[in-house]
Amino acid sequence: MYHGRSSGKGPSNPAQLYQQPPRLLIVQIALHSWADIRSNLCEALQNFFSLACSLMGPSRMSLFSLYVVQNQHECILPFVQVKGNFARLQACISELRMLQREGCFRPHGTSLQLAVQDGLQQFKQYSRHVTTGTSLSYTSLEITVLTSQPGKKVVRQLEEGLKDTDLVRVRRLQVVEITKGVLEYMDSGSPVEEPSSDESSILGTDIDLQTIDNDVVSMEIFFKAWLHYSGTDQEHIHLLLPSRCFSNISRAKDDSMCLKCDLQERLLSPSLLPGTADGSLRMDDPKGDFSTLYQMASQSSASCYKLRVIKALNSSGICESLTYGLPFILRPTSCWQLDWDELETNQQHFHALCHSLLKREWLLLAKGEPLSGGHSQREPTSTFYVIVPSRSPTLLVKAVATRELLLPSPFPLLPEDPPDDSLKIVESMLDSLELEPTYNPLQARSHLYSYLSSTFTKPQGRLHPSWESQALRKAGAHFHFLLDHLIPLTQMKIKYPRGTEGK
Repeated sequence: MYHGRSSGKGPSNPAQLYQQPPRLLIVQIALHSWADIRSNLCEALQNFFSLACSLMGPSRMSLFSLYVVQNQHECILPFVQVKGNFARLQACISELRMLQREGCFRPHGTSLQLAVQDGLQQFKQYSRHVTTGTSLSYTSLEITVLTSQPGKKVVRQLEEGLKDTDLVRVRRLQVVEITKGVLEYMDSGSPVEEPSSDESSILGTDIDLQTIDNDVVSMEIFFKAWLHYSGTDQEHIHLLLPSRCFSNISRAKDDSMCLKCDLQERLLSPSLLPGTADGSLRMDDPKGDFSTLYQMASQSSASCYKLRVIKALNSSGICESLTYGLPFILRPTSCWQLDWDELETNQQHFHALCHSLLKREWLLLAKGEPLSGGHSQREPTSTFYVIVPSRSPTLLVKAVATRELLLPSPFPLLPEDPPDDSLKIVESMLDSLELEPTYNPLQARSHLYSYLSSTFTKPQGRLHPSWESQALRKAGAHFHFLLDHLIPLTQMKIKYPRGTEGK
């Protein structure tokens, strides 16, 4: 089974960099807990797909299918393209919401493994029909089993049941146990934590085990991870650090220490979504606001984008008004094409850099090295970045302004002694405010989810141009016709959400 590997040498364009593999979600329903989980799960799915279907630019999710396992396994949504299918996804979530809260669930011991096998078979059939005249970005599937049962028990059940199943087309198989934990990080300054995980292996089949709390926010965070690019075919960024043996006269580039890093988004760009303050200004741009760094990192699979460190700065030596664009996270790469010794050494050097920068209270100033421009006579422009350490083994990267971009802005010194009357009025007003130690975005709600969902219920036409090819859409529609009318899938009951038959 694959773990982040796919054919080819890595993403060669922004569409491939953003797009995630097809996903199969299997919800295992148990009598004693479904009533508590149902509402949170459906709300989290509704919120997530309102985002995923609204994002401008290349589709970040390709295919999605949903199964439920009760007395038997049941497919309530065959594989569909996520973008452009919010109505069908919403109908599927409504069907999931209406599943009985009470009753006698006696899941057979083989129901879960049959759901995995049928979902895999359905994906293979979809691939065979769609690849006629077109091509899929991914040929492997990620399968997630969502359960309230003890996670290790479910893992053992899958290991035993799937030991004779061909899983070569499965990129990742994970079991996610929903626990009854309390949402502690709602009051924390670091709200987005990695879910706890474990991994089990038997007969070459690796199954990841994770746990998440039974609340909407935790489930949202889990589903939003599907929007991250998680491929490990190639590192994204080479961070070049100067060598101690350099002289100012001869500065050979090949002598630099190279830290190989992966790039991760910290947040979704508001300009990619309708209904946001920035999004309304960019609705005519089909590409959206792709940050320079992410765009440069995805332009070529032949060579990585290089950031060359040129100076160190005091941690208080950068004015926030000089930074622009979205911030990004640098992590030590997990590229599978590097050998284990190189991966370990690279990670150790990266962590040492984070530790040393914190100890010295330094930032780094780096210059992006332009990609090869061929035989162009024009000198390429450069972008500069500030690199900020944190208490986690990551670095924050933000673009900073250069001389050409800077506008004159006078900043006179603040008067030392404001009038006493004004000072008392303002001090009294400030004293009435509630003081929080940190900003927690989980406590700030913009009602964006409900707005995005409402845009799909009105006949407003297309909000953004489609990035999928006409051939892919036609082939997908042809497949669903075959699936609905011609292709018998053994041991599986296909149940369409109400009102979506024949779509």
